Amino acid sequence: METKYIYNKEDITTDMMFKIEHIVNILAERDCKDFDTAFAEFIASQTYRILQNTKNLFWAESSEFIVDEYDRELNKI
Repeated sequence: METKYIYNKEDITTDMMFKIEHIVNILAERDCKDFDTAFAEFIASQTYRILQNTKNLFWAESSEFIVDEYDRELNKI
């Protein structure tokens, strides 16, 4: 099944893919992990689930802001 991200009847799937890639690249570089490991950890997070809900506009925030939110989530555990 193919995932599509829609906002105001516009397909933002490509934007979301680039955003997720940028977030994971930041995490991988910062934590000295390979991309696949950082990706697997990120998609298991609540932050990623929130990011997928295009109605809340979280996806429109900067990648750095989303990384900060991800860090906050991890520090709560």
